Amino acid sequence: MPESVGIYYFFHAAENTTTNRPPVVLIHGAGGNHLSWPPQIRRMAGENIFALDLPGHGQSEGGGRQSIDEYAEDVIAFMKSLKIRSAVIVGVSMGSAIALTIALKYPKKVVGLALLGGGAKMRVAPTVLETAGNPNTFESTVEWINTNCFSEHASQSLVQLSKENMLKMRPPVLLGDFLACNGFSVVDQIETINLPTVVICGADDKMTPSKFSESLHGGIANSTLHILEHAGHMVMLEQPDDVADLLKRFLDGLPVRRKRTKKRLISDGVTDSISEAESIP
Repeated sequence: MPESVGIYYFFHAAENTTTNRPPVVLIHGAGGNHLSWPPQIRRMAGENIFALDLPGHGQSEGGGRQSIDEYAEDVIAFMKSLKIRSAVIVGVSMGSAIALTIALKYPKKVVGLALLGGGAKMRVAPTVLETAGNPNTFESTVEWINTNCFSEHASQSLVQLSKENMLKMRPPVLLGDFLACNGFSVVDQIETINLPTVVICGADDKMTPSKFSESLHGGIANSTLHILEHAGHMVMLEQPDDVADLLKRFLDGLPVRRKRTKKRLISDGVTDSISEAESIP
């Protein structure tokens, strides 16, 4: 996997290299990595997709962060390093909080938002904050988290794989993620967002119940809401085809990226216009 500003990422290139569709940046949740996104999403046909490993997660080094604002700055630094002028920001759980923060602080960097299993605030159970960073209780906490991140319809193999991936991370990084979530709240700012937004959640979400997604939809004027049956917090892993279809339809409905016009001088001194698409790596 390539790396930029200390962030490793998976990149899927659109088959049409001349596409003027905006790139898509996928941001995982607490304790996750780029594999939190199933192939149906991170390899979506016709799209330029960047699936990140946030600092301290997956193959990215570092100690992780303890605030959503810091993670948002990491994503912005990543976009700037690759000259991504603007993108569709897709986040799940903690990733949705990061996406919301980017939209509020850097609206010109965002073409659209996709918020999965999110909310305008994300309080964390005190017992998780007390046990996630302790090596003696880390494994049992990971067990509890993963049990509650999936619905009863999820296969045990899927739950087990998710648990194994989370156990690979360091306890202080997982604790930092939950501290970041617990300190996050944009309840009083959500109505200022006027970007195209799709909100998706599982009907059986125990970690961030659907009422939080309904509140996001109610606060963001230019948004649509989809609550998927037989899915919990990790809705994109339990219903990958449905989520991929919703995301594709959302991307298809976004305005075509406008062209920028450059002026150049030709031999007789008259200016000529050159149109080019906004930069996409």
